[in-house]
Amino acid sequence: MLSKTLHISTSPHLTKGVTTDVIMKNVVYALLPAALFSVYVFGISALLTIGMSVASCVFTEHLLCKVTNKDTTIDDYSATITGLLLGLTLPPIFPLWMTMVGGVIAIGLGKFLFGGLGYNVFNPALVGRAVLQAAFPVAITTWYPALLDNRFTSVPSSLFTVPLLQPVFDGSSGATPLSAFKFDHVAVETSDLFLGFVGGSTGETSVVFILLGGIYLIYKGMMNWRIPLSILSSAFIFSGILYMIQPEVYPTPWFTLCSGGLMLGAMFMATDMVGSPITSLGVCIYGCFIGILVVVIRIWGGLPEGVMYAILLANALSPQIDRWIQPKVYGTSKSKKS
Repeated sequence: MLSKTLHISTSPHLTKGVTTDVIMKNVVYALLPAALFSVYVFGISALLTIGMSVASCVFTEHLLCKVTNKDTTIDDYSATITGLLLGLTLPPIFPLWMTMVGGVIAIGLGKFLFGGLGYNVFNPALVGRAVLQAAFPVAITTWYPALLDNRFTSVPSSLFTVPLLQPVFDGSSGATPLSAFKFDHVAVETSDLFLGFVGGSTGETSVVFILLGGIYLIYKGMMNWRIPLSILSSAFIFSGILYMIQPEVYPTPWFTLCSGGLMLGAMFMATDMVGSPITSLGVCIYGCFIGILVVVIRIWGGLPEGVMYAILLANALSPQIDRWIQPKVYGTSKSKKS
């Protein structure tokens, strides 16, 4: 006679059967178009930057798992995503040894120190980039023009700078659309920003490919669409109000959406399931906070970009948002009884 085992567990009992590694693998798929387009725009240097970032993140995760006597977790693709996102936020002429340092910090400090996947408070890729921003401010704000004729036949010498030495950048470095507008009031055509034929970080230039990747994840049910919608809509509305008040000083709302890392941050970084709130109202508050703060930093801050800081601050605020708007438990009153 065959016996059957009754498994009793806590909720939730209804699942879609989608595992973590499946979700992460789809995020990698969603990021690939933007990554490949960056290679087309910036050439071999972009490929080397992204490759070093992914390799350093994956190797660091594998090494830390071995050192702590844990099974390796590189097959869940989370380290690959961290490497892709970090690489896409770096300039294509950023020295490779600095990129490697960023990957080690992103995994070691931004993820592993908190307990690994599912326990990190902040987006690991942004943690790595924040440390690089503080440690190497000149290198991380030196940019490379797009679509150079020799981008597939040569690479900038700064990529191969010897560790601990200052990189030497050639004369082809230039400004991003954000810095050009902030410091020189020179605006770039929105169509160029949308298509991605501008200088900037490796993967922040092509709005169209980032959007396609985000739409793919929303279609697969692997992204909370409220987060990017609230970020982009709040940034658009706030910058639009400022533009209507003083159009000769402030950028158009379309420029705000399509420039810098706002689209990449809204679609792939702020949507981190661990670092964002869990309620529908909570994610809307979280997204609006990011969108408004990005505009504030860009216009009144000392730096032309503010996406990284806005998302990291929102990650820190996320648990408090969930506490502030906890829904009333069914059958109870709002006031606590002694």
